[in-house]
Amino acid sequence: MSKIERALISLTDKSGIEGFAKELVDLGVEILSTGGTAKKIREAGLKVMDVSEFTGFPEMLDGRVKTLHPKVHGGILNQRDNADHQKQCAENGLKNIDLIAVNLYAFEKTVADPNCSLGDAIENIDIGGPTLLRASAKNFHDVTVIVDPADYPQVLKEIKETGNTTLKTRFRLAAKVFALTSAYDTTISNWLEKVDVESNAYFK
Repeated sequence: MSKIERALISLTDKSGIEGFAKELVDLGVEILSTGGTAKKIREAGLKVMDVSEFTGFPEMLDGRVKTLHPKVHGGILNQRDNADHQKQCAENGLKNIDLIAVNLYAFEKTVADPNCSLGDAIENIDIGGPTLLRASAKNFHDVTVIVDPADYPQVLKEIKETGNTTLKTRFRLAAKVFALTSAYDTTISNWLEKVDVESNAYFK
């Protein structure tokens, strides 16, 4: 298993991110990030590359499109021991993204406000985050994915020991992803079922 060389970090819950990012940088890991997360990492005095610089494509549509790009998802989803995948990566200039630390827009917190409009709710449905998480979890054989800051210490410990995480850890973390995205979608579905779209001003 090759060493973790590149991480993408994009967080709503930024607790502990400065320490986690610093340890990754100290281990020689390149950090990619977006928006407020990139700003917080820079404020900690750490080097970070904006995802838009990595992809060569700007964030757009009021931030709705940030990480939805082949250079991101190809970097995550390619199988490192698949010769054909590696040939395609070389032909298309894709670089591996070996670690993903992502958590999701706070939809549940948003809709807990009794004055929450349908528009506010819709804008707090995360698209890029679940896509990153599912891609990383699907390719757990090669990619470490983190949705919970409580897992930072174990991941760092293993990287320090071997340059990467164990397959057992990657599988455990992947399972946490699907539990999270399942619960997230269920929360959205349950809330939307209660909405009368015709009486809501969002689409007027």
